[in-house]
Amino acid sequence: MPKFLHSMIRVTDVDKTIAFFDLLGLKEVKRFDSEQGRFTLVYLAAPGDEDAQVELTYNWPPADGSAGEIYDGGRNFGHIAYRVENIYATCQTLMDAGITINRPPRDGHMAFVRTPDNISIELLQDGRLEPAEPWTSMPNIGAW
Repeated sequence: MPKFLHSMIRVTDVDKTIAFFDLLGLKEVKRFDSEQGRFTLVYLAAPGDEDAQVELTYNWPPADGSAGEIYDGGRNFGHIAYRVENIYATCQTLMDAGITINRPPRDGHMAFVRTPDNISIELLQDGRLEPAEPWTSMPNIGAW
């Protein structure tokens, strides 16, 4: 049977993206730098769930000093989803760090946020929480 290994997203700032995923509880499990290929791969996973990884791919700027590639959504995909213990607490932690909650958890079950490179992240409550303020009154912001 197939086994899930990882999802890959291209990033423009490794440190900012690691900091974002750290807010969700993911930690770096391995890193690989390729001088010849001019890229860095960083693998993140939730503690205890190391088999489900996110691969951050950072393509280094060209050696000739020209601008690197810009990722504007054409080379990424729908979203990455994570189950969380308390969606309200998770969203509050993200908001406190300046992250926009694009689709608030009005139903006590689902929210969407975006990484620094605009990758959509779906947060799903483990079980269901009763709808609660301020979340039930919050509007959607942008696309998710």
